[in-house]
Amino acid sequence: MGRLATAYRQAVALHREALRRWEAARRALAAAGPAPVGSPELVARLARLGGELVGPLPGTARAATHPVPVRLGEATTVDGGFPVLVPLGAGAHLAVDTDARDTRVGELLRALVVRLLAAAPAGTVRVAGIDPAAFGATFLPLRPLLDAGVLAPAATTVAETAALLDAAERHARDAQGAAPEDRELLLVVAASAPPPRELARLAALTHAGPAAAVCVLLAGHPAAGPGEAPPLGATTQLRLNERYALVGDPPGRPFSADGSGLAAPVVLDGDPSHATVTALAGQLAEATRRATAVTFADLLPARRWAESSGAGLRTVLGRAVRGVRLGASDAVPGAGREPVTVAFDDATPHWLVGGRTGAGKTVFLLDVLYGLAARYSPAELQLLLLDFKEGVSFTEFVPTERDPSWLPHARAVGIESDREYGVAVLRELRAELTRRADLLKRHGVSKLADLPPNARPPRIVTVVDEFHVLFAGNDPLARQAVDLIEELARKGRSYGLHLVLASQSTTGIEALYGRAEAIFGQFPLRVALPGGGGVLDPLNDVAKALTVGTAVVNTAGGTAGADTQVRFPDAHAAAADLAALRHELFAARPAGARPPAVFRGYETPRLADDPTWAGLAPGAEPPLALVGRTVDVAGSPAGFRLDASPGRHLAVVGTAASGVDVLRSAALSLARQHARGTARFLLAPLAPGTTDSADDLAMTLAAAGHPVRRLDVAALRAHLADLAAAPDRGDRPAAPEAADHRTGPVASGPAPTPTRTYLVVFGMDAAAGALAATEPETFRSGHDDLRAVLRHGPGRRVHLLGWWRGLRRLAEDLGGSQNRDDVACLVALNVPAADLGLHLGAHDLGYAPRDGRALLVDRHEHRTALIVPFVGDGDES
Repeated sequence: MGRLATAYRQAVALHREALRRWEAARRALAAAGPAPVGSPELVARLARLGGELVGPLPGTARAATHPVPVRLGEATTVDGGFPVLVPLGAGAHLAVDTDARDTRVGELLRALVVRLLAAAPAGTVRVAGIDPAAFGATFLPLRPLLDAGVLAPAATTVAETAALLDAAERHARDAQGAAPEDRELLLVVAASAPPPRELARLAALTHAGPAAAVCVLLAGHPAAGPGEAPPLGATTQLRLNERYALVGDPPGRPFSADGSGLAAPVVLDGDPSHATVTALAGQLAEATRRATAVTFADLLPARRWAESSGAGLRTVLGRAVRGVRLGASDAVPGAGREPVTVAFDDATPHWLVGGRTGAGKTVFLLDVLYGLAARYSPAELQLLLLDFKEGVSFTEFVPTERDPSWLPHARAVGIESDREYGVAVLRELRAELTRRADLLKRHGVSKLADLPPNARPPRIVTVVDEFHVLFAGNDPLARQAVDLIEELARKGRSYGLHLVLASQSTTGIEALYGRAEAIFGQFPLRVALPGGGGVLDPLNDVAKALTVGTAVVNTAGGTAGADTQVRFPDAHAAAADLAALRHELFAARPAGARPPAVFRGYETPRLADDPTWAGLAPGAEPPLALVGRTVDVAGSPAGFRLDASPGRHLAVVGTAASGVDVLRSAALSLARQHARGTARFLLAPLAPGTTDSADDLAMTLAAAGHPVRRLDVAALRAHLADLAAAPDRGDRPAAPEAADHRTGPVASGPAPTPTRTYLVVFGMDAAAGALAATEPETFRSGHDDLRAVLRHGPGRRVHLLGWWRGLRRLAEDLGGSQNRDDVACLVALNVPAADLGLHLGAHDLGYAPRDGRALLVDRHEHRTALIVPFVGDGDES
């Protein structure tokens, strides 16, 4: 009874002292004069004069540097009650002898978390939970704080708890080396005691001191004697009985003579209301968003094009998100403002970027590209950009009807790129690698950085979005792409060639089986966006809890321990800023700069829009038959030179109706290279539905001043016999006796003698019956005459432009595979690759027939190329 009476008198004395202080504070405020309610002046006075009596004002407590008083309940005495505050924060901890399976303990822990978060400025306290006994249920009422990003999912297993403690210990070490104003408090809340090994590590954190910026709330740790539980340092101990809690002496502030603490029993505070938790979460989330907001302007340098790429390229991605990794998969984010800079250099020559659909991959790439373009001039940096998805990633870098500007650094841009176009870009890079290797040898150096500035070519960054499409399947094209990527990744760093491969997934790519490790091992910098953890090491899943607008940057090939979480701006939200920067860079482009070569996979080219067509003029020798554009970096014209070599004829093969357009483009481009009346065209629309096209072509050719005849099957047979019989028949008009077979428009007025004849047949296979028949007198068939024309016609300035709807019929008309060189120029439409390879005597063509594409084959030049055939609309003249 004596001890209880002493403790009671101490409590009463402290209470009276508190009242005296309160009265003194009131008088001091009155003497200082009035201050508007809610004004900063009044708040400052209250904080100065009375804050320690009732706890800190909301948002003012620096819990990361020193303990702050936090209410945990109300003491009960004979004369009434009074609030009980305990010190919590850096170096001040709390332990309860009962775990959170007692509902009072769970309520207390949640109340303390909410009050400490409310007392401290937003972003200065982060919470990590441990709850192995209730599998995280203790923290479920605090779910709004989880969504706000200040509370991480609770660790419930031994492995998760160990990983959390690893992160907490790293935090303690880092905090001790940081300036006090930069520290953040890590509040570790254990709703029940973990296993002995982890409990000992948790207890060790309570001995780390205030500089560690760690506060531990530990439930289920009895105030027992030595040996039964690890001793805690600087910890207020609570003991619970059936009704009350008994509060021990706070660390460093004993008020009981024997150390037993407050003699008055305490009724613990209950759960904070859901409305309170939700409101607090909203305030913290909004404050965190304001504090961590990253704008596009944060990525840009103060001066444009002021940096040199000699030693590499560097750009700012965004701002670091300070945080502690909790377990193998979660992180508690914090408000960081440090810029995160990444590089293309010898240490990180290539990047691998992963992220699910909607994770912000395109936004991230735009941030990087604009950041680089603002720092380095086109003489220091060039870009090759490939998009294998919807075709929207890089559209803004090319001129359009709405906006004729372009990014001066862009050398080639593929929009909805074909795999073949991607391989063409990789071939161009390999050729560039060879050119640069020769340059380095001439200067006697081993890498680009060692070249003198006046001889150093720009670094080239090649970005391939959705690169897995390039390796789809396991066909020859995919294998070629893999070979090129591997070579470029291995050698590119020395020659200033850098790759960025971005995709939703890097697994399940058949063409990479057995080679993925060798290739991706050359990509030390990994960027994991939400859903893109596959680019990291399998044991490193720090990206699992990422939100849109954040990424994990790893500079060690994805291995754990080299991760930086970064928040980057939304480039789409800054569309006006991006457009302004693009226009600024466009206006500063070097004199004579050309727009990038653009490949639009969805677009069908028109002959009238082709620059090569526009440059055609009479007198070209040998004339060029244009049929489309090559799928290559430059968008080169696709065509054949029709010289005097045997077999210089054009065969279009396939059932696709575009065969008519290919013949039309070839005929019109040839006509453009002849003076009026010096080329004769014989048109035979034999396939159903080709008459109108032939008539339209005939009128266009006649309007250009060229003699034109339209032939039916019989007239075709007669002309073949005529052309095969007379060595010089191609140099003069046809014999009068055949005129009854020739109908159609003819150029009016006197015309010069034609010097070249073009036989254009729409549906040569339709003449098979007539060609198979033999003449009774000579026993010659039409096939004999056709083959003679094919073999000898070019030397007589006679060329056949024919469309066969079947490859077998073409082979039969040629007389078998031994005569296949009699038509050296071939455009294959929807012809199966296996059949085409058999006809050509070639294997592994790497060709997959599809709409809007064709394979160009020139047997004389040993040239094979994928092309986009021209589609005519009648505008050519």
